[in-house]
Amino acid sequence: MSANGRRVVVTGMGLVSPCGETVEENWLNISAGRSGIDRITAFDVSGFSSQIGGEVKSFDPLKYIDKKDARRMDRSTQLAMAASVEAMRDLEGAEFDRENFGVVIGSGIGGILTFEEQHAVYLEKGPSKISPFFIPLMIIDMTSGLASIRYGLKGPNFATVSACASGGHAIAMSYLLIKAGHADAMLTGGTEGTISPMALGGFCSMKALSTRNDEPRRASRPFDVDRDGFVMAEGAGIVLLEELAHARARGATIYAELAGVGMTGDAYHMTAPAPGGIGPGEAMRRAVRDAGIGLDRVGYINAHGTSTKYNDKAEAEAIVAVFGGRDDLHVSSTKSCSGHMLGAAAGLEFIMTARALIEQIMPPTANLDNIDPECAVNHVPNKAMPKEFEFALSNSLGFGGHNVSLLLRRFAD
Repeated sequence: MSANGRRVVVTGMGLVSPCGETVEENWLNISAGRSGIDRITAFDVSGFSSQIGGEVKSFDPLKYIDKKDARRMDRSTQLAMAASVEAMRDLEGAEFDRENFGVVIGSGIGGILTFEEQHAVYLEKGPSKISPFFIPLMIIDMTSGLASIRYGLKGPNFATVSACASGGHAIAMSYLLIKAGHADAMLTGGTEGTISPMALGGFCSMKALSTRNDEPRRASRPFDVDRDGFVMAEGAGIVLLEELAHARARGATIYAELAGVGMTGDAYHMTAPAPGGIGPGEAMRRAVRDAGIGLDRVGYINAHGTSTKYNDKAEAEAIVAVFGGRDDLHVSSTKSCSGHMLGAAAGLEFIMTARALIEQIMPPTANLDNIDPECAVNHVPNKAMPKEFEFALSNSLGFGGHNVSLLLRRFAD
């Protein structure tokens, strides 16, 4: 099939995060600046320097998956399946072409909870007691595999693994597959179930996490001069992308258009961003160029904005380098409410950006009380801001120098 003129639209969205278990619940909380961060309850955190996180505390996988299947899924997969149920709701029970419908779901760490649990079994009972499901439960691609099995989707099927850019790369690759004619529809996004002792301990050892343990809801504070690290969170953000004619033919509700993508590498350092945010800047330029529009038409950026000193500064510098000091371009980070969902972050932020376009309201950066002068962009501090805008960027950056920028457009014929 020719790729000429193929447009990609968003026709389904599903979201499970510390801020809610539906897209609507997340939007209401995040747009109001309400944080989902609290003290971690999944295990004893008394020995950790950071004792806070973004847990999906009320999550019951049996609301979305039968008991037998749930036992054969890591928590990261369970979260993704829950979000997929919401994203696929309009297609539940419907007849549709499954041959040209694929799945790409990313994760930064994948089944680390399963790995920890089965390693404990090995230490206590020996190798013969390791679960025969250990490997399929743990491997990152199994989420895409199980989603395809649930819905019978036989198109392109794989996973993306690029740390905190994983979900962004999944969405970008799904867009490219549809544009190139390799699929008409893709279920895509990111998931992460990493509230575990090893994950928390590893990030604590890196000194990457906030230690504002006495004020958990105020701990994630991107672009604020008093930020002291990110807050780890779990969740899943899944979207349904379709080729426009395909979506129209089935009478789908169209939420937004994915108009362009940009992907780059820093080629600089394992964890630190390149000075000046050169990589993210080029990713944003490429996304805008891919859409065939001018830089002046971008009205809002949902920043990666992790609440770490170097990431926030580099991303802000990149935005200024690309767009200049425009008064009509606003920037916010929804991680201030959700925490950092690692490989799932891009899924949540893509969906929040789509909702921002629909509602014509820019969600705020919560806890932004003292703007860091080194983060000199046009912020949306603490309170959502109404605005008419047609195009918005959602940025995702990952350890290893991975950069993804997704350009969304308010849908119009």
